[in-house]
Amino acid sequence: MDMIVTPTPRLAGEIQALSSKNYTTRYLLVAALAEGTSVIRYPAHSEDSDALRRCVRDLGAVLEEDDEKIVVTGFGSRPKPVKELDVGNAGAVLRFLMAVAALLPEVTFVNKYPESLGKRPHDDLIKALEGMGATIEHREGKLPITIRGGDAVRGGKIQVSGSVSSQFLSALLFLTPLLAEDSEIEVLNDLKSKVVVGQTLEVLAQAGIVVEASSDLMHFKVPGGQRYRAQEYVVQGDYPGSAAILAAAAVAESDVTVHRLLEESKQGERAVVDVLKAMGTPLSHKDGVVHVQGNGKLRAVEFDGDEFTDGVLAMVAAAVFAEGTSRFYNVENLRFKECDRITDYLAELRKAGANVEEKRDEIIVHGRPEGVEGGVTIDAHFDHRVIMALTVVGLRAKAPLTIKDAHHVAKSYPNYFDHLTALGANVRWSE
Repeated sequence: MDMIVTPTPRLAGEIQALSSKNYTTRYLLVAALAEGTSVIRYPAHSEDSDALRRCVRDLGAVLEEDDEKIVVTGFGSRPKPVKELDVGNAGAVLRFLMAVAALLPEVTFVNKYPESLGKRPHDDLIKALEGMGATIEHREGKLPITIRGGDAVRGGKIQVSGSVSSQFLSALLFLTPLLAEDSEIEVLNDLKSKVVVGQTLEVLAQAGIVVEASSDLMHFKVPGGQRYRAQEYVVQGDYPGSAAILAAAAVAESDVTVHRLLEESKQGERAVVDVLKAMGTPLSHKDGVVHVQGNGKLRAVEFDGDEFTDGVLAMVAAAVFAEGTSRFYNVENLRFKECDRITDYLAELRKAGANVEEKRDEIIVHGRPEGVEGGVTIDAHFDHRVIMALTVVGLRAKAPLTIKDAHHVAKSYPNYFDHLTALGANVRWSE
């Protein structure tokens, strides 16, 4: 379905931030890997988290859910053998479960999204798992992927590249505590999105898992023979999704309040609050509440985007309307997401009238405070983050923008457009 975004001069109101997708998926996984019953309060509901729910059920976990919580009875270190797993279009879910699948004799991850997840590379994790004894069939590192593991998979000295995604490292950190042998994991090359690894380590510690990490997160010692502890978890509010809401409030006249965004959160995307402050957005952040009183007047900024990967596109959208030239650097890993979030995203911004340019690992935005023309149909490339960010641009374009296939926003934020509508945004589904 397509979304028509009509210029909207003012936004006002209060919303509750959706629950964090990253924490929900991690809590679901450690609960499934525990023996016993865990409770996850305020879990996220999105296509990604639903994909993990489905897969851990297939692997033998029992899930009971109501409006407030999920109760998970886990399978521990002995997942039920299955022939196939369908992770939908969820890259993190795929990578985490590729590691878990190494405990099984054989499982195939099917390819239901050849134009999105089916194009993303997983070579670095494949190489690491093969070094641990797994046998893996794949198509140049891409789906479909068949993993044969079981008793052949062992701990020990493990190497994994972190230059494409930190999810490969996180996957190994979930697996290695369950192996009989102690493990030492060395990260090769650079490590992208270190703050997200911090989230993984935080969740592992809450689940009773001991991991010794170097200060630069490039070396890890993981004792073998550990067991995940069944217990209760509370999911915090989601900064990556809220980034687009906050950006929308920043580019418009606004009085918008977003609740459940913890100041001390380990989510790297918490930095979007600092980015918007640096742009001159009038806002406060106290007691888990962000209050934006936007006036639409923004100034250019420069930021290292690796610290808040899933918030970069929304900040770029805000920078489209800033005075001066903004630069977001160290963002090459954006090229390896649901689409190439540099080339593909900037191509659509140009169609809308933005003045943007790309380098291999940078996005440069020459701001247009007077606004952009709009009045075109643009392609979000089936990418939820692109959809949200393009909507921000449409709210301040001079003519409506039509975003193709905008329903794919449900991958992470199913009620995104409902929240915008509640704040007064003029958005409607195309008939």
